[in-house]
Amino acid sequence: MKSANKSVYLMKGNIAVCEGALAGGLDAYYGYPITPQNEVPEYMSRKLPALGKIFIQAESELASINMVMGTAVAGFRAMTSSSSPGISLMQEGISYLAGCELPCLIVNVQRGGPGLGNISGSQGDYFQATKGGGHGDYRLIVFSPASVQEMYDLARSSFAIAEKYRNPVMILTDGVSGQMMEPILIEDDAAPSERAASTWALDGCRGREPRLIRSLLMAEGALERHNLDLDKKYARIKKNETRCETFKTDDAEVIIVATGIAARIAMAAVNAARAQCFKVGLIRPVTLWPFPDEVIRAAADGGGNNSALRPKNFLVVELNLGQMVEDVRLAVDGKVPVSFLGRPGGGLPTIEEISAKIRTLL
Repeated sequence: MKSANKSVYLMKGNIAVCEGALAGGLDAYYGYPITPQNEVPEYMSRKLPALGKIFIQAESELASINMVMGTAVAGFRAMTSSSSPGISLMQEGISYLAGCELPCLIVNVQRGGPGLGNISGSQGDYFQATKGGGHGDYRLIVFSPASVQEMYDLARSSFAIAEKYRNPVMILTDGVSGQMMEPILIEDDAAPSERAASTWALDGCRGREPRLIRSLLMAEGALERHNLDLDKKYARIKKNETRCETFKTDDAEVIIVATGIAARIAMAAVNAARAQCFKVGLIRPVTLWPFPDEVIRAAADGGGNNSALRPKNFLVVELNLGQMVEDVRLAVDGKVPVSFLGRPGGGLPTIEEISAKIRTLL
């Protein structure tokens, strides 16, 4: 089906993220099997060789992330994907990628944990993704899609954003979103973004001065200066790339904050509450880092000095025991109580559970 230079496809989330990455100019994929993201390497194993591009099933997640690093340092667009325990194994390599300022795309289709856990969808990796699961002071740009369409769109734009800031990008989704199917719109014959690696990539130095990319900085003060430069870059990212979606928050007495699949369920609860004349709204962070704390802070502040316009409560809904809620509480800064509703280990909150919590808060 076509509509205004776009085609409509019925697509699973894990496949959409592949198609988005390919549309964004992906050159090479490296991965290792783990449920619930196995459709990603399986699909890439057929798609990339047919396009004359690189697919390698690595011997481990450690190998995958280091292959990504080798490809990125040469100026090519590289991607890996895994699910929660596999991403844990990649943390050293992710820290090296951030330290060397190398752009790439990492996809985490989260499963229940801790430990081996189960294969159900979860949001238990928020801390790992946003606080730095590896060593040192570094940040990933972390996107949280709430639909199959967003999985495609964010994957497609990730390489341009990663190259703009020379920083790894992570798409942090979950097993439910990865497995569900929805119709999506894909622009016909859209070209990938222009590449921005020509000024720093290690692509051979014939006719120019050699370049050096490294994260080992032993000279007195060199590593501190590098960290301070990274911090300035992270400030630019926070200023330019923070994204969130708000829904009926202007008059809300209860504002739900949720992301990903939890936000889909929370949206249904908001609509049900509004149908019963309860003033409930939703803030959905699209970037988990940078986190939309200014939007949440402004919502908590309401009318400034007029406390009557402030919401009575924030409600954070997550598929874990409470991780993003800490950032919401920091943003609210004590102006309004912040409550929590969580389901860990692959559990999904129901519309009825959220609705009951709303009624309690009101």
